Amino acid sequence: MSKPRILVLCTGNSCRSQIAHGYLEYFGKGRVDVRSAGIETHGVNPRAIATMKEDGIDISHHTSNNVNEYAQEPFDYVITVCDNAKENCPYFPARIKMFHHNFTDPAKARGTEDEIMAEFRRVRQEIRKYCQDFIERLPQG
Repeated sequence: MSKPRILVLCTGNSCRSQIAHGYLEYFGKGRVDVRSAGIETHGVNPRAIATMKEDGIDISHHTSNNVNEYAQEPFDYVITVCDNAKENCPYFPARIKMFHHNFTDPAKARGTEDEIMAEFRRVRQEIRKYCQDFIERLPQG
């Protein structure tokens, strides 16, 4: 049996989907094949990289990809991590299981650098829990 294939979708594939991608791979421990993409591509946010590094996960090698790059790839699960991605999600075959959770966009945080990073950490922890729970619920094959 092949590894379950997961696509994480967001608006710009810069923060939330990148963080989720990192955690799904981390908690999946090689048992899942994960990709992330956006309706648009904004580049991987340096604060997302920094906040994940604080938790021991390196996403600095990730790239920001457009969902259309994966149009022909067979996924088992698609997780949308923002309402915009859910509303603008392209068509996926019915066999693909769709999941949605709207996480706050930490890139929209305002204030001092400490306040902005505090928001990145808060959202990171929400995504971390979601991804850990998601992996724990996956059927073991």
